[in-house]
Amino acid sequence: MAKSSASDVDGYLAELSGVSDDRLSALIRLRELCRAELTGFGETIAYGMPAYIRGGTAEVAFANQKQYVSLYLMRPDVVEAFADRLVGQDMGKGCIRFRRPATIDYDLVRELLAAVARAPGPVC
Repeated sequence: MAKSSASDVDGYLAELSGVSDDRLSALIRLRELCRAELTGFGETIAYGMPAYIRGGTAEVAFANQKQYVSLYLMRPDVVEAFADRLVGQDMGKGCIRFRRPATIDYDLVRELLAAVARAPGPVC
């Protein structure tokens, strides 16, 4: 997906009408987890993707990419704390790429989000 021009997350998800049901379901589930775990965060669109901000800074985002679904954890301290659990994941700097929605470990995602929510930290 090219960078979204949606003004909110509902609009972002509505733009995805052409993606597979399993991919759309995965994106909706990521949103649900973000909203449940990131209490006190604002939900917005930043850099053309859904993002969750605290104190004016985005700490988490997700996106539909051409070849995968991305979860952006812009908190290197959290990524480092979970390094052993993230072994084998397709990772970029602060990004987990899920090439197949069926492989998303939602329990791990929930734990990562809970760790972000516990306390502010440095953002990359």
